[in-house]
Amino acid sequence: MDKVFIQGLSIQTTIGFFAWEKEIKQTLVIDLEMGWDTSIAAKNDELAKTLDYADISQQIDTFANDNPVDLLETLAERMAAFLMTTYAIPWLKLRINKPTAVHNAVSVGVEIERGVKA
Repeated sequence: MDKVFIQGLSIQTTIGFFAWEKEIKQTLVIDLEMGWDTSIAAKNDELAKTLDYADISQQIDTFANDNPVDLLETLAERMAAFLMTTYAIPWLKLRINKPTAVHNAVSVGVEIERGVKA
């Protein structure tokens, strides 16, 4: 299976369990791999037949800001379902990093895989 990927997408959104977190925007860094047959787009050099990573990047930002949640786990599940449905993606791996969550760590976060990897 071919992959289209987005690595290190930085977004600002409201996320967190604590009351103070609901009042601010925090940085999340998104890594996304999406299973896709790239040969179909490559055959005739057609953008319409591939995954438009610029559009998907914008949709990730919009989705996170339009759907505030407490947990990264919740955001990951909902975002994966949204992306798979919206773009007919058969398989994806989504990693959401929260780099400022733990003082002594470079980053913390969650990584999920959903769908069928051919």
